[in-house]
Amino acid sequence: MNNKTIILTGDRPTGPLHLGHFVGSLRQRVALQRDYQQFVLVADLQGLTDNGSNPQKIRNNIPEVLADYLAAGIDPSLTTICLQSALPALAELTALYMNIVTVARVERNPTVKNEIMQKGFARSLPVGFLVYPISQAADITAFKANVVPVGDDQLPMLEQTNEIVHKMNSLLPTPVLQHCKAMLSETSRLPGIDGNAKMSKSLGNTLLLSVSEEAIHRAVSAMYTDPHHLKVTDPGQIDGNIVFTYLDAFHPNKAKIAEMKANYQQGGLGDKTCKNELEVCLQELIAPMRERRATYIQDKGMLMALLQKGSERAHDVTQKTVREVKCGLGLPVF
Repeated sequence: MNNKTIILTGDRPTGPLHLGHFVGSLRQRVALQRDYQQFVLVADLQGLTDNGSNPQKIRNNIPEVLADYLAAGIDPSLTTICLQSALPALAELTALYMNIVTVARVERNPTVKNEIMQKGFARSLPVGFLVYPISQAADITAFKANVVPVGDDQLPMLEQTNEIVHKMNSLLPTPVLQHCKAMLSETSRLPGIDGNAKMSKSLGNTLLLSVSEEAIHRAVSAMYTDPHHLKVTDPGQIDGNIVFTYLDAFHPNKAKIAEMKANYQQGGLGDKTCKNELEVCLQELIAPMRERRATYIQDKGMLMALLQKGSERAHDVTQKTVREVKCGLGLPVF
């Protein structure tokens, strides 16, 4: 391993990736991959925590996510892309960490509480889902990641990871695990196209990286703006106006958007003009990704070979960590 700062990110392969993934993490990964040692984890085991009875969904979406990675600009010669289930060290570390984390602590995690409520689990909650913060801690620490790009809703997960690091290191003769810090994107949580608080596959309010030109047009046309902005001359509200939220997230010309906001707020700029500006921006962003993705997804053998190669590289890194932890705990290592 070189001396570059280590980054770990990843995605659950529960469906193709969308603009929320792009703005929250994907474009950061592309920007960072030349200056950091970056690992991207296809978290299939975590995907099974709420899809355990439908493993085919996870299996089918692994190449879909890989195609999205390449289409967005992740370079496998710079970034190690690997598969969670191909790395037994992650499961071993999860099992070890589960013995030093209480059920009460996991249940107190606000990210877990919110997702349990959103998915309506109640007492049918899978055990794997309840403890996935521990699994996530194993992922991060196995790679000794210093930095983890996340949305602000994932900050409680990193807090819990660092608690596990502190506790486990206190049990070892010398510290093995690394504390990590969050790297937040400028737009850490993108609203759904329906105005919902978060773009989410489960809520069906996404724009995929492979979305068609026509679907982009329909989505932007249907976006809510300011309901009181009835005439072009009426002053309009920026806060809560999803069109401007998306322009802030994706438009490359920030000065132009600032001028549009000022005109909108004082009256004199119509919703249609704002939506046209957003549509042009999204069409220009997505079209090249859609074209590249269409090529990559045709060669699933290439995609899976790429994943195998990255997983073999990651296997060596993660096995070294679990051996160090087990030796420190006095457990046999064969």
